[in-house]
Amino acid sequence: MPRWRLPAAWRRPLAVVGIVIVVFWVLVIIFAPLLAPYSPLAQDSPRFLPPSPEHWFGTDGVGRDVLSRVIYGARISIPIAVMLVALSLVVGATIGAIAGYFGGTVDAVLMRIVDLFFAFPAIILAMAVSAALGPSLVNAVLAIVVVSWPAYARVTRSLVIGLRDSNFIAASRLIGASSIRTLGRDIAPNILGPIAIISTLELGNAILLLSGLSYLGLGAVPPTPEWGAMVSEGSRVFYNYWVALFPGLAILSVVLAFNFIGDSLRDALDPRTSRAVSAMEL
Repeated sequence: MPRWRLPAAWRRPLAVVGIVIVVFWVLVIIFAPLLAPYSPLAQDSPRFLPPSPEHWFGTDGVGRDVLSRVIYGARISIPIAVMLVALSLVVGATIGAIAGYFGGTVDAVLMRIVDLFFAFPAIILAMAVSAALGPSLVNAVLAIVVVSWPAYARVTRSLVIGLRDSNFIAASRLIGASSIRTLGRDIAPNILGPIAIISTLELGNAILLLSGLSYLGLGAVPPTPEWGAMVSEGSRVFYNYWVALFPGLAILSVVLAFNFIGDSLRDALDPRTSRAVSAMEL
């Protein structure tokens, strides 16, 4: 009886490292109240204590425990990044699917709107939107969604164009299926793989954008324990390195983990790459 084995792409070291890091942070998010030694808002310790057995990551400029703030910051940065990607995916994939399926004037109009968004650097446009709405996490989310959805729209459009003239799509039309039914039932399952890969890779970018806006004072506002805002606080007292170092390392670990998983997902869903990896292991 053959044994079930993970695909070769998921058994590579980088894939394992990425999964372990993500699982670690998921557990931190779930058990944050049990793991944090202090309240993330408590200001009852001396200012700028270096890392020690009492405060493993030291304290910040108002006496808050940095470790506790990093732990609770995971509850903000990672779930919001997932929400950002989900919202951007829904908006972008819907617009891209409509443009690719109907073509013609609809495609031309929607793609010119996408090109308009691509004409601006993402961080500059996000800063402009967030500044116009005012500094807050909600407004930062809206700003990042505004700059993120065009990438999904363009990729989805290309995938749909490659499928819309297929025989099974023509057969669906001949039996009287509506456009919505064809898009949802026949086309969507065939483009989920590439969209999943892009979404996984974009999780890291979403965390970087969110942290960047918070670093600039356009995202989370004090005393919210958000990683980008914590790095911003630490950058003003750089000689107390621990204030910015540990939230920065948290951002780095999560971004790398999602990039590793995205690369492995791409290899696992690409038959040619999967076969090549398997051949290398033999």
